[in-house]
Amino acid sequence: MKTIDELMLNRRQALALGLGSVATFGLAACGGSDEAATDAAPADDATADASTEIDAAAFDDLVSHGPIATDDQVTANQWATKVKEAGKLRVGGVETSTLFSQLNEVDGRHRGFDAGLFQLLANYLFGDPTAYDLTLVQSSTRESVLQNDTVDAVFATYTINDERKKLISFAGPYYVGHQGILVKAGNTDIKSVEDLAGKIVGVQEGSNGRAVVEEYAPDVAEIQELGTDEELRRTLEQGRIDAYVVDATLHMGSIIENPGKYELAAEFGPEDPLGIGLPLDSDGVAFVNEFLTLIEPEIWQGLYMICLGSRIGVDEAPEPPAIEA
Repeated sequence: MKTIDELMLNRRQALALGLGSVATFGLAACGGSDEAATDAAPADDATADASTEIDAAAFDDLVSHGPIATDDQVTANQWATKVKEAGKLRVGGVETSTLFSQLNEVDGRHRGFDAGLFQLLANYLFGDPTAYDLTLVQSSTRESVLQNDTVDAVFATYTINDERKKLISFAGPYYVGHQGILVKAGNTDIKSVEDLAGKIVGVQEGSNGRAVVEEYAPDVAEIQELGTDEELRRTLEQGRIDAYVVDATLHMGSIIENPGKYELAAEFGPEDPLGIGLPLDSDGVAFVNEFLTLIEPEIWQGLYMICLGSRIGVDEAPEPPAIEA
């Protein structure tokens, strides 16, 4: 079990939380519809076994060792002052996402990549990562809870786009995702998008999967479109397709839910940035962006490995994304 002191010794040790690697990749993101994967609240994943459970002790240790704002930093910002005076950070989020924010009903703690970030922000404001209240949100309610002042910030695998920027503001991005290539465990033929040449590739109907594969892997032998994630994974298991392309976060969840069945061969395609939702034109954007820049890369990468990498067999985290000006 790794402590934050071990994580901070050097970058390589910070990344050494993982198991044996099958691939190195960055965060997954939304494909054809950003409501389908990272932009939606995933269902409970009751089939995950002990080998894919999050290391709760390492997670709790990490979020308690983030930076802490000075009084001057807080009082110089209206958003931060309001949050500090209220006594807790009001977060809009989810608690059924194995990867990003899942409630442990035994100890009442939320753990996952998003949960780690909002707890690091609570620690930055209050010196206490548990100083937050969580309001559950859905894809359709994330803007409204900010507009009606129900929450101070939304951490919910929230894709930054121009339409949403008309209604709310974003800090970040804190994570950038892509499409992912899922293969059967033990596959040695496909390790990159170039390796899809001559292969049969499955995509979801109604997504932009076909267009993405045609653009980035024009030499595939065939593209098969099926209706559901379950159908595509079953077809992959049966060997009727060689690979399945969709949002990599969806694949990560499948790997955790089905230990030993699949591997994430690679990520590719256009970037899909995830941000922290804040009230429109709030000066909280500057405050939260400063917070994100103060998080040591080793902390970000350690959080990645605890929540994602070590649970699906990846041995190296990507670099944190650059914060938008």
